[in-house]
Amino acid sequence: MTSTKTTSTTSTRTETATTGDEPARSGPLLVVEGLEVAYRTRRGTVPAVRGVDLHVDAGEVVAVVGESGSGKTTTAQAIIGLLPRGGARTAGRIVLDGTDISAWSDKELERVRGARLGLVPQDPTVSLNPVRRIGDQVADVLVVHSGLARRATGQRVVEILEQAGLRDPEAVARQYPHQLSGGMRQRVLIGIALACRPALVIADEPTSALDVTVQRAVLDHLGSLTAELGTAVLLVTHDLGVAAERAQRVIVMNRGRVVEEGSARQILEDPQDPYTKALVAAAPSLSPTRLRPTVRDGRAADPVLAPERAGGPETGEAVEQVEQVERSGLSVMAEASEASEASEVGEPEASSSGAVPTSVVPREPAAQAASLAPVVEVRDLVKEFTVPQQGGGKKTLRAVDGVSFSVPRGETFAIVGESGSGKSTTARLVLRLADPTSGSVHVDGQDITRLRGRRLRRLREHLQLVYQNPYASLDPRFTIGQVLTEPLEAFRTGDRASRSRRASELLDQVALPTSALHRHPAELSGGQRQRVAIARALALHPQVVVLDEPVSALDVSVQAQILQLLVDLQAELGLSYLFISHDLAVVRQISDRVGVMSRGRLVESGTTEQIFADPQHDYTRALLAAIPGRTNVTA
Repeated sequence: MTSTKTTSTTSTRTETATTGDEPARSGPLLVVEGLEVAYRTRRGTVPAVRGVDLHVDAGEVVAVVGESGSGKTTTAQAIIGLLPRGGARTAGRIVLDGTDISAWSDKELERVRGARLGLVPQDPTVSLNPVRRIGDQVADVLVVHSGLARRATGQRVVEILEQAGLRDPEAVARQYPHQLSGGMRQRVLIGIALACRPALVIADEPTSALDVTVQRAVLDHLGSLTAELGTAVLLVTHDLGVAAERAQRVIVMNRGRVVEEGSARQILEDPQDPYTKALVAAAPSLSPTRLRPTVRDGRAADPVLAPERAGGPETGEAVEQVEQVERSGLSVMAEASEASEASEVGEPEASSSGAVPTSVVPREPAAQAASLAPVVEVRDLVKEFTVPQQGGGKKTLRAVDGVSFSVPRGETFAIVGESGSGKSTTARLVLRLADPTSGSVHVDGQDITRLRGRRLRRLREHLQLVYQNPYASLDPRFTIGQVLTEPLEAFRTGDRASRSRRASELLDQVALPTSALHRHPAELSGGQRQRVAIARALALHPQVVVLDEPVSALDVSVQAQILQLLVDLQAELGLSYLFISHDLAVVRQISDRVGVMSRGRLVESGTTEQIFADPQHDYTRALLAAIPGRTNVTA
């Protein structure tokens, strides 16, 4: 009896959704009460969501904000009934438009998904079928939820793609996903999610894989389209700036629980929970201040865990389990991993012991530093690649086109730009990991483009690199001690005892306990791994460190800690940084000078203050305008 009634209700709602006629509503559109979700792992059951309550009203935009492992994505997946293998809702109710759908079967939920509940997934690269045309994938939704015959979907598919903001929708419908840019693929997913005019769309980190200007354009279009259709949005994001701009209400999650809820303005201007306060303080787009080095007891200090909080073997195993689930597309926090992850959040302005830095050393003004002889000088750098063309033949692609800049000693020069701008290729040329087509790179007065053999090898001691992804840049088979002594062995520096002492010194410099020497990367969190990567780069006492998107893979609070560590190390050791980033908000916190790259060219360069206060180039203005959180917060 109950099953028949539920199915009938589902059919009615599906028909309503496809015709666009909205039923009369009383109360919230979506209500979630006491939601709990757990995952089965090799060490037992791992709680991921713990007693979550939330609601979304018709036409409202609500943001769920939290870092990796907070449970925000798992909450969204539970609502739409798409928990991955091993995940199960263990308690709680989910009520959609007055109907409790908690106990519905997958078959019943299939009728609601797409029709009443839309989903915009995180990564358009993996969310679209690579071997099917775009038009066919849009048509699938219409066939399943609108009852249209596939041969009758052609015109509607074109209308949906056009509504999603895609130019030449007829051509796009005939293309495959790999033929579209990331922003275009995400627009396709938005079109699919809204094809049947659902009452609610869940957008799970819908722009985290996109460049900042593309992100703004996609979010603008999603906002205008849902407003036009009267669709409510549950926006899942790690970015408080995005939440502040796009949502009426913000829900903050931490370790599976809702810790705070309020209007966007209240959350940003008057947060009550310590975790929310830490997130707001750490968000680079909301904290445009320049970081300064902190000094305590004569050396750089960094907010990090006490040695005993670094995590032991048991904690490491639990963290590894959770990360394995996350790599499957989840965002889960295990209770057993809290000791390790707590080391990464903390209060950004305080040390692990609770001590406040006793003094602040002001940085040398960029103008004064610029008068010093540059340690790196790049002149008219060009890099060309030969690439095949469709239909045969080859063409020359100029990835770096006449780039010139210099980095004075002790200064940070940031190169900022979007994907394909040439910034990472420029970094590779500076490191001589690739040979330029023309131009020069002088390091300490030597043109390294002319060096070969032993002379080039000796130079590499003074030029080191920190990679973007701490999960991929450390050999998982090595202990941390082996990771740190490897460059010393490669350059035949010292004996075993001195190398071991140097490894301990390096851990101390990056505020990690010496007990980490005997652990493997899998036993450390992301922020701790990046500290190890920074320590490895310092092993040979370099003059210049190239940092290629060093914090883009980290949560915002961990990001803030790593940036502060870099500033402290620079003040302590006199390092020069070449900082590569797509994120102007991060660049503002750490750089003395900024160069903006677009399509291989350095279109603008100046002090950080000049670039942010008075940008001259249209592209720079567009990048600045696209930083989340720079516009007025929704009341």
